[in-house]
Amino acid sequence: MAYDKFNTLKSSAVPLPIENVDTDQIIPARFLKATERVGFGDNLFRDWRYNQDNSLKTEFPLNDSRYSGKVLVGGKNFGSGSSREHAAWAVYDYGFRCVVSSFFADIFRNNCLNVGVLPVQVSAAFLEEIYTAIEKDTNTQLIIDLPTQTITIEATGTSESFDINSYKKDNMLNGFDDIDYLMNIKEQIGEFAKNTPL
Repeated sequence: MAYDKFNTLKSSAVPLPIENVDTDQIIPARFLKATERVGFGDNLFRDWRYNQDNSLKTEFPLNDSRYSGKVLVGGKNFGSGSSREHAAWAVYDYGFRCVVSSFFADIFRNNCLNVGVLPVQVSAAFLEEIYTAIEKDTNTQLIIDLPTQTITIEATGTSESFDINSYKKDNMLNGFDDIDYLMNIKEQIGEFAKNTPL
């Protein structure tokens, strides 16, 4: 399944300054029965977003009308816990295209890259700068430039570089998942198979 191409994203952000957010908090286990990658966004952070009577918890950042955008700014060790790929599906399905943190669990990072969500790991100091900028102006714009691998706070002009696997970067730029990538080079695969002795 192809995803939106990711080149440069300029967006406001939703701050979630909580450390050690695990995948069960991102998408509770009771919502993992579906097999298609749709509808998970409704239950992103379900137990944090809703009361038991299904009313919204107005104090939770995703329910706060001051915050919006395609960037989620999480605390250190975001996406820890179980390896469920549904957590990345929920982030994507909700509308986020980038998650920023000072540290990601490896499996969650890879799951995000597989579904078109860019995980941007920054230093703890730069993460604090982002939170401070959002606190001063909830419409603060972040500029995430994948080709140059930089993230910039537009208001201050401060930026930082981030790392990404070159294969995953190429897939993000083209909107490919792993199958799309293989389909894109199927002629080369065929040529290799034809010219390689068994």
